Amino acid sequence: MDIKQLDSTYIANTYARFDLYLVRGKGSLVYDESGTEYIDLGGGIAVNTFGFCDEEWTAAVTGQLNTLQHASNLYYTAPQAQLAALLCEKSGMKKVFFGNSGAEANECAIKAARKYSSDKYGERRSTIITLKNSFHGRTVTTLSATGQDVFHKDFCPFTEGFVYAQANDIDSVKALLCENKVCAVMMELIQGEGGVLVLDRSFVAEVQKLCDDNDILLIIDEVQTGNGRTGELYCYMNYGIHPDIVSTAKGLAGGLPLGATMFSERVQAVLGAGSHGSTFGGNPVCAAGALSVLKRLDDTLMCEVREKSEYIISALSGAKGIKSISGIGLMLGIETEKPAKEVVLECIRNGIIPLTAKNKVRLLPALNIPMPLLEKAVETIKKAAE
Repeated sequence: MDIKQLDSTYIANTYARFDLYLVRGKGSLVYDESGTEYIDLGGGIAVNTFGFCDEEWTAAVTGQLNTLQHASNLYYTAPQAQLAALLCEKSGMKKVFFGNSGAEANECAIKAARKYSSDKYGERRSTIITLKNSFHGRTVTTLSATGQDVFHKDFCPFTEGFVYAQANDIDSVKALLCENKVCAVMMELIQGEGGVLVLDRSFVAEVQKLCDDNDILLIIDEVQTGNGRTGELYCYMNYGIHPDIVSTAKGLAGGLPLGATMFSERVQAVLGAGSHGSTFGGNPVCAAGALSVLKRLDDTLMCEVREKSEYIISALSGAKGIKSISGIGLMLGIETEKPAKEVVLECIRNGIIPLTAKNKVRLLPALNIPMPLLEKAVETIKKAAE
């Protein structure tokens, strides 16, 4: 059997795959089994921060593979400690817990918020407000946190203790605060899987004030928006707010599985020995890859991300077949007159690989995608949308 037949025969049928078999890549270019070249605009869903097989990243990862590939969290390892220090230095947070994924990072955030409130107010103050149209992961608890009815079926019973406010409606949040014993508000500043929808600055500022006034923790889910994706190290920096807990993953390790939950000074001591753990979290190889990524997310690169974003928006705004563009930095959603999947398939036929999000074409390219490739890709999207 060929690879596609092996896949359909032996892998659980949980993905509606495109008819595309990728075999190798370099930078923002990737190739299928016949050698056809594509410009990648999906980045493994915001994972390949510096594209495919980045040389500095590869050297860091292989160097650690040849030194110490795993030791468990019963012992100290240098890459994990160094990565935690760099995350805190760059974000202003005080402590980090490492897991394997965004869902795990969000699970940790949920546990920490509930323990913080339980320690101070008792176990009944445990409800978490999230937003309608949000997406926080695929475990039973993070699906419960996700504010989309489509995900709240098939796997009952779901975890209790989540209520859903309307995004950009502060009265909706206030009503839920009055009706529930709330310990935290958890939200994505750009609802990625929900259609690349950006939260209003005024709404976010009002949520921050409500949390501060009521000793409620503010959790910001930066799984997709983090690690330079929006032209700042983390998207909350675009809003001038100060979260209590930040979760992130995806682009953090540039292609290896790593999630991080970062805690502010107020929450830094909530989790003690034995209260949480992870076998693979902070694995030395993943941490070495993340160090390579994080060290290069500097002001110069963030400026380039913002400039590339401005170019894409300017080039596509008002083009035939394009209705609107949403997002920040290199996390963009393009609403087209044609169905988004139809536009994506036409792009693939012409050597460009974007993604979809709800009714939009979604762009999540490598942060360092060269301008000539980006320009070519944008022109292809234009033609596909006509």
